Amino acid sequence: MSKLFKMFLVFCLLCFGQNVQAELRIDVSGAQSEPLPFAMQDLISDDWATSDLGKEITAVVVADLERSGLFRYISPDAYIQKFTNTNTRPNFADWQAIQAQALIYGTIKEQGTKLNVSFRIWDVFAQTQMEAKSFTAPAESWRKVAHMIADYIYERMTGEKGYFDTRIAFISETGNQLNRVKKLAVMDQDGENVVYLTNGKDLVLTPRFSPNMREVTYFSYQDGKPKVYIMNLATRKSSLVGNFPGMTFAPRFAPDGDNLIMSLANRGNADIYTYNLRTREKKRLTNHPSINTSPSYSPDGKQIVFNSDRGGNQQLYIMNADGSNVHRISFGEGTYATPVWSPRGDYIAFTKIRHGQFHIGVIKPDGSGERLITNGFLVESPTWAPNGRVLMFYRQGRSDKYGRGGMPKLYSIDITGYNEREILTPHDASDPAWSPLLH
Repeated sequence: MSKLFKMFLVFCLLCFGQNVQAELRIDVSGAQSEPLPFAMQDLISDDWATSDLGKEITAVVVADLERSGLFRYISPDAYIQKFTNTNTRPNFADWQAIQAQALIYGTIKEQGTKLNVSFRIWDVFAQTQMEAKSFTAPAESWRKVAHMIADYIYERMTGEKGYFDTRIAFISETGNQLNRVKKLAVMDQDGENVVYLTNGKDLVLTPRFSPNMREVTYFSYQDGKPKVYIMNLATRKSSLVGNFPGMTFAPRFAPDGDNLIMSLANRGNADIYTYNLRTREKKRLTNHPSINTSPSYSPDGKQIVFNSDRGGNQQLYIMNADGSNVHRISFGEGTYATPVWSPRGDYIAFTKIRHGQFHIGVIKPDGSGERLITNGFLVESPTWAPNGRVLMFYRQGRSDKYGRGGMPKLYSIDITGYNEREILTPHDASDPAWSPLLH
């Protein structure tokens, strides 16, 4: 055997070895790809009570992963091998036969008032265990455990943080369009565990979480005029933010949590202000005879995006956090509103009105790469998941002259414009705001 041929053989073996060892990974860089097929058996338990809970947890994990659009669940009806404990090694040929690329199974046990869930993730084609993990939590927090498991699997498969163990603040709505009752509410990101924070007596709009998740800011017509309030989520007590002349609206927390940014309208003019929650000092950032509103900070707190009609119609502008260097970034046809900066800093989501249609879109902070990802009679109020890859918004249809029909519903969609899904809520819902990660 020649020396050259031996070298070639070694090269082939090395390449083959590297391909076999390549770890299963989902590409989330942007382009649409086929969802990864995965199998997950119900969590195993020796006790019938926790067995039922194991099925519930498994169902939540599966629903979370499928809702991301990156995973496709293979029905248990197709499973050839069944596991009775986590020490059993998979018969990979059985899972390859049903074209599963990832396999997940685990156990659930009661430990006093707590639950322990252990699970394993396997790469079926590489025939290797990717991870073994366990979580312990109070039994009443079983849904949170399920979301944490889904987060872990998502991160292990994509390399990015999961977003399932998060909350949504929103406006719950009842009644017809001519007589709406709106309540401030929070829920899990999948629409479960809804908690109502106000009684519907006063109109409330645009809730936003604080960075530490302890408070929500919103505006309300509590005294007949729109004013900005902050509610402590633990005590559910609200306090008025400042005592400003005119109307205050569109509040948002700064990334440091110590400041609010909002619009203050007085004598027909609206400008953007910050308000320090510690010192109670107000600072004006814009000073222009136009409407300047809907401010949103960049993740590092150094810049602010807002919309203004100073150029003749509503467009998107960016300025430094001190109000300097104002420059326009949107130049497309139509009008732009409700901009919100991505937690990753790479995109700004917005609402656009063009030819009588509403659109949700994204644009880069330098004004390039504008892309419209969904549209409808009324689609509005985009909010980012903490991973910066998924948006939630509300969609509303037409109502008749009696105010019937056309009720608002929440939807999620990824930034490529695929996998739009309704988030089921007990009542109609609008104005969603996604929380930061809870862990």
